[in-house]
Amino acid sequence: MLFKTSIIAVFALVFCTLVKAKPSARIVGGYYAAIGQFPHQVALFTNGEYNCGGSIISSRYILTAAHCVIRDHGTEIFQPYELTVRVGSVQRLIGGELVAVQKVKVHENYGNWLNDIALLELVKNLKFSSNVQPVVIFVGEVPKNAPIIISGWGRLYFNGENPEWLKYNIVTRLDPAECHTQIGYGHDSVICLAHNVNNGACNGDSGGPATYDGKLVGISNFSVDGCGSPKPDAFGKVNYYLDWIKSNMN
Repeated sequence: MLFKTSIIAVFALVFCTLVKAKPSARIVGGYYAAIGQFPHQVALFTNGEYNCGGSIISSRYILTAAHCVIRDHGTEIFQPYELTVRVGSVQRLIGGELVAVQKVKVHENYGNWLNDIALLELVKNLKFSSNVQPVVIFVGEVPKNAPIIISGWGRLYFNGENPEWLKYNIVTRLDPAECHTQIGYGHDSVICLAHNVNNGACNGDSGGPATYDGKLVGISNFSVDGCGSPKPDAFGKVNYYLDWIKSNMN
């Protein structure tokens, strides 16, 4: 199993061998979410510290990024007891419910920021409500330039603070050829999301959702040239991994 790097803070040092930009993986600009607007959104904590976002895909499973559950930029996966998720709250540190994790599954071919996907099995089934709901995975191809919503508690600007209240922004899909031209990363497993300058994903948004028509299309993986740069952000394309997701859900 190959793991190369894990956390956005060191992404510029590692990914420069793949692209000529300086990546990071981090919402800048945008809007604050209303209570219950994103009932699938979770906050992921590592040893009690906020780390990443994630999405509820069933009563027992959370989908997030692989690099969110790798220790110290290396290859070691965090133990389940080190991870908790907050569900049912637009506030990062309070509200909703904290739920423990009992199993972590990272894609076996994760490396070089490809296959950056992981499943978390919770210790118990979630009780669904208006603020806690699974998100349906989108099947098919998102139209080019279609509006996609990203959400998370990522930094408000480069090296800035994480917000206490959930934010979201509206971005648009690029095709793989455009993605390759702009950041050298036009893979079928990646969905490239364009945004205005001073908007987009930032540190802490990793693992969080991108949705189209209310359905899950992407997992936040990385950004290029810092938060809110002119470069598009890269998200893992969820429907590319449907078979993997299904085979790893008991």
